[in-house]
Amino acid sequence: MDILRRKAEAEPGFLDGHFLIAMPSMQDDRFARAVIYVCAHSEEGAMGLIINQPQAMLFPDLLVQLGIVDEDAAIRLPSRARDIVVRNGGPVDRSRGFVLHSGDYQVDSSLAVSDDVCLTATIDMLRAISTGNGPRHALMALGYAGWGAGQLETEIASNGWLTAPASLDMLFGNDLDETYVRILASIGVDIAHLSSAAGHA
Repeated sequence: MDILRRKAEAEPGFLDGHFLIAMPSMQDDRFARAVIYVCAHSEEGAMGLIINQPQAMLFPDLLVQLGIVDEDAAIRLPSRARDIVVRNGGPVDRSRGFVLHSGDYQVDSSLAVSDDVCLTATIDMLRAISTGNGPRHALMALGYAGWGAGQLETEIASNGWLTAPASLDMLFGNDLDETYVRILASIGVDIAHLSSAAGHA
């Protein structure tokens, strides 16, 4: 993905490390009540991962499918690995996997998104997690959300998204049903009172 390759060589973008919170006026059903963590944002476009839409597949099953562990080993995974919720990262390239994780553990291909969050899209990170040697916090996403040059800015200006700085506890929490409301509440927004006016937290 070009935007991630360019990110590795550039300064942090405006919304890197922020949440995009879908407004009630969101027209695209794929993003209804979605919370997206922005991994890269520049004049050339943006890329992020939906963090509150779970996949039916469990993380141990994914490791077996990828040949990282066999079925016998899958039932003996460290609890931290067993508890990872696989998420629907977005509508683009749903066969591609991404691990969003705390910066306490990295591999050569890990890309810093913020001071304490990294993105890794290689199998090395999955192997590390499966052995209990990976990062303290991690989530797995299949697919991603992407925007062309100026597209995300236009959607924000037309009240498609509310933006807010991301926190680790909100990012890596596993109670996905409550993520949308909890993030809004953390920035002082009551979903019942969301208006049609655009805004930034």
